[in-house]
Amino acid sequence: EILWRVPLGEFKELTEKGIPKTGTENYGGPIVTAGGLIFIGASQDEYIRAFNKKNGKEVWKFKLPAGGYATPATFEINGQQYLVIACGGGKMGTPSGDSYIAFTLP
Repeated sequence: EILWRVPLGEFKELTEKGIPKTGTENYGGPIVTAGGLIFIGASQDEYIRAFNKKNGKEVWKFKLPAGGYATPATFEINGQQYLVIACGGGKMGTPSGDSYIAFTLP
């Protein structure tokens, strides 16, 4: 049973013209947290996003320094949960990068 579907990624030029999100080519997978969030980078627009796993609503996004064409990882240190993603870019005509970005989760 499919509960929801959303296009992943957008072309800013089209969105600015009033065209609904089309999605982009994607490389990378999602992770799901115990708190019910799905995190995924993967999109050509170089954002990492969080979706509510129950309804597919986008609840957060962050522009990465280069494409996050990798599956994010999560870990915990001293009771604090973190999310990290490799920002290597270099696919689909996007600039290459060489960084990892980590976020704390509430």
